[in-house]
Parts: sequence; structure tokens; C-alpha cells
Amino acid sequence: MRPDYVLELDDLTVGFPSSAGGWSHPVEAVSLTVSAGERLGLVGESGSGKSLTALASLGLVPDPGRVLGGSSKAGGIDVQSASQDELCRLRGGMVGLALQEAAEAINPVYTVGFQIAETVSSHHRVTRREALDRAIALLAEVAVDSPDTIIRAYPHELSGGEAQRVMLALALAGRPQLLIADEPTSALDVVTQAKVIELLERLTREQGLALLLISHDLLVVESAVERVIVMYAGRVIEEGPTEAVFSSPLHPYTEMLLGSVPGRRKHLSPSLRNPMSSFEQPAVRGCRFSHRCPIAEPGCSEEEPPLQQVAPGRRVRCRLAEPVGGEIRG
Repeated sequence: MRPDYVLELDDLTVGFPSSAGGWSHPVEAVSLTVSAGERLGLVGESGSGKSLTALASLGLVPDPGRVLGGSSKAGGIDVQSASQDELCRLRGGMVGLALQEAAEAINPVYTVGFQIAETVSSHHRVTRREALDRAIALLAEVAVDSPDTIIRAYPHELSGGEAQRVMLALALAGRPQLLIADEPTSALDVVTQAKVIELLERLTREQGLALLLISHDLLVVESAVERVIVMYAGRVIEEGPTEAVFSSPLHPYTEMLLGSVPGRRKHLSPSLRNPMSSFEQPAVRGCRFSHRCPIAEPGCSEEEPPLQQVAPGRRVRCRLAEPVGGEIRG
């Protein structure tokens, strides 16, 4: 791992046993990096492999799945070969993980204060009083109203917005280098969504945190990150600076996603207006999107294209996207 990378995935492949025998690959040959202080977005429809990629990066693939190939390095630790002690230091210490559905991810048996203080104590040598004081400070840091009251609350007593903020406080309790936020605005109203995104931006800016933001909400991603990676059917299919990807998508699937955003739909090809799940696709040897692509050519379904660099900082997995006359044709 390079010194400026807080997360580096190299051809990471995750498999689950298939009912027909062998393995299915919901995440296949995913490579990505997050630099210190960088804000990276990971987008794609449900089932594209975003959340599983994040879990695999920390060695948290749920049974009966497993990492079948590639490597993951986080906080300078090789996750696949790390000891249990190293993984404990990594998870919640070097890397904070704010899970989707915060209300369900927080332990319902213990108070908010107890859980945050326990997380602080597990990564830092502090007294019980110091841990509780840190828990109150963290709740104030993530803009929880009345942290002295919330610290005594149980998870079922929290609103959706409060639960999301408590989840962020738990993720930040170990003073991580990287925060992985998985769908942090799901199931929240628009006003609360905006507050959570503002909070993430402020925390990363003031604390120098790197952020990996996982979301299917493109408006949230567009406003919160500097660089974006698009996934489809377990594969990275496009990558680049957020402004460039959103203004000039190179892959037809990225165009489809952007076309689903209000105000962009009129530019979407009719054949892309009724998307189906990534895992309803037929088995193809070539591009996984070829059966849905309105510009596909016969060769697209025969051979999968590599993820190639077509401009500085921009990569795309499409045989029809290539540099032309100094500009990129998608």
C-alpha cells in the first residue's frame, strides 16, 4: 500500500456458493483506492455489489461467502493475512464503518452512551469517565440535540435522524483515518438527508478524514464527493472526477443512472427506462450490460472489455468509449 492510500483494493473477488454448483461472483475483480483525506463515492443500483465490496474490504463477508481472489489493504494492514488483533485495531480504529439501516445496526440492549464509550475504550486507554465524556463530545460533534439526554437513550427511543447520527458517532469513536458510510441517508426525509451530508462534509474537512460514501442516490453523491466509481453486476464500469462523470458519462449504464435523476430523464434512451436488477441478467461472455445497452454491437456480447484509462483520471469498461481527437467519445 502506498503511504497516501488509506484503502487499496486490488482485483478483489467475492464468491457465494451457487445452487447449480461452483461459485457466483457478486463482486468480481474490483480495484479501487482511497487516498488520505479523499472523498470517494461508490454508486450503482441495488445488487450491484457496493455494500459487499465495502464489507469485503474489512474482511466482513457474511457466511457462506468468502474472498476468492485479490487483496484488500486498509490502514496499512493486509486484511486477508491479518491476525485477529490486527483486525480488531483496524475495524472501528483505523477505519470507521457506518452501516446501512442505522437503527437496526445499533445494539438494542445497551444505551447509546454505553455503546459509544465502549468503542472509545476498546481503541484508546482512557478511564470510564473519560470515555463517557468523549461519547458526549462525539454526539455533539455529529450535531445531536441534547447529547446529555441521548446518551442515556436506548436505540428504540431514537428517531431515524438521531439513529443515523449515533451510528456516525460510533464510527468516529476510534478516531479513524477512513470513514465508510453505507447509504447514510436511506429512509430519511429530505431535510434530514441534507443535514447528514453537510455533517459528513464538515467532519471530513475539519478532521482530515477520508470518506468512502456508498449510495444509490446520485444527488447525494454529486454534492458530497470529489471522485466517483460506478458499479454494475459486481464490476467497476466507470471511474472519474465527479463533475466529469456527471456532466459527460462514458458508459451507457452511467447514462442510465443519471437519466433516472429528475431533470435528466428526457435525455435517456427509451430502452433504458425500465431497468431490471443487475442479477436478472442473462449469462454472457462479454460486457455484462450488453443485453440492456441501446448502442451495443455484436462484439459486445462476445468479449468483456477491460477497464481502460481513456483520459487522465478517467477509466471505463466499454469497447465503444475511446479517445478521439483529444476528446472522449462515449
